[in-house]
Amino acid sequence: MMLGKCKQPEQAGLLLELMLADGLKPTVDVYTALVSVYGKSGRFDKAFSTVDDMKSISDCKPDVYTYSVLINCCTKFRRYDLIEQVLAEMSYLGIGCNTVIYNTLIDGYGKAEMFELMEDSLTDMIESGSCLPDVFTFNSFLGAYGKSGQIDKMEKWYDEFQLMGIKPDLKTFNVLIKSYGKARMYEKMGSVMEFMEKRYFTPTVVTYNIVIEVFGKAGNIVKMEEYFRKMKRQGMKPSSITYCSLVSVYSKAGNINKVDSILRQVENSDVILDTAFFNCIISAYGRAGDINKMGELFLTMEEKKCVPDHITFATMIQACNALGMTAAVEDLKNRMITTNDSSGI
Repeated sequence: MMLGKCKQPEQAGLLLELMLADGLKPTVDVYTALVSVYGKSGRFDKAFSTVDDMKSISDCKPDVYTYSVLINCCTKFRRYDLIEQVLAEMSYLGIGCNTVIYNTLIDGYGKAEMFELMEDSLTDMIESGSCLPDVFTFNSFLGAYGKSGQIDKMEKWYDEFQLMGIKPDLKTFNVLIKSYGKARMYEKMGSVMEFMEKRYFTPTVVTYNIVIEVFGKAGNIVKMEEYFRKMKRQGMKPSSITYCSLVSVYSKAGNINKVDSILRQVENSDVILDTAFFNCIISAYGRAGDINKMGELFLTMEEKKCVPDHITFATMIQACNALGMTAAVEDLKNRMITTNDSSGI
């Protein structure tokens, strides 16, 4: 358990050595946890050597879960060059892919726009006879083609999965709405929302955030505000993401009064704020040249335990530079160095 929670690869490796030195026999789960720590840190040399160590221990042979962890890490770091090696090793050891592995491959290839490999993985999944596509597979396909703007293919696969007997879930509809929105196919986006209502799928905060962001990016402030009001009428609490979208649009439109209004709403709510929100609203006031307000929000950010990142400092430095505030720029640069040192960046 301790090793699995350890996020530092060096410490995880040392922990295993201490276990061995104390005469303890690590299990398959312990070794797999170590593989995960190395993999999540991008230390694939260590991850693969740990799997090799497992193969030499009689009662600690790597299993399908070990390899699913390894493949998942490879896709996260886009190390697709290593996946064939892992699959070949699994085949040699007589370990077949399970549904989780196939879905990990399909999702990873889709996000990398490696569509041929994505479709090949689906074919392998179906032909395996032991693993069937599910709604996760469905959503990965739609998300991959939708994000790349291949709407025809997205719609084709929507029909294909329906024929397989796989029913859409709320995430499916959110993927469709986002994809149609990105392609500026607003009529189809509206049709999906109508279909959801007819099928008793209640839109969530995520759904409304997608729609608000889509209309905001399109510069359609009227529609954006309409869905924001509708969201609140339905008793849904806007999230930090909702407010980020609104602030960003109002700021670009030069409407700082609307930004003030959003800030008041946030201050009177129990919404959990994050660094991304503060970056967004600090940028809005910086763009408007309101350095005092920007500074107040920076202090509020620290009070709320939101750690400023390089975007926070870059935004404030840019605003101060534009007004020729040299001393403030130097102070911010020093603060940035101190923050980076204390956070280990």
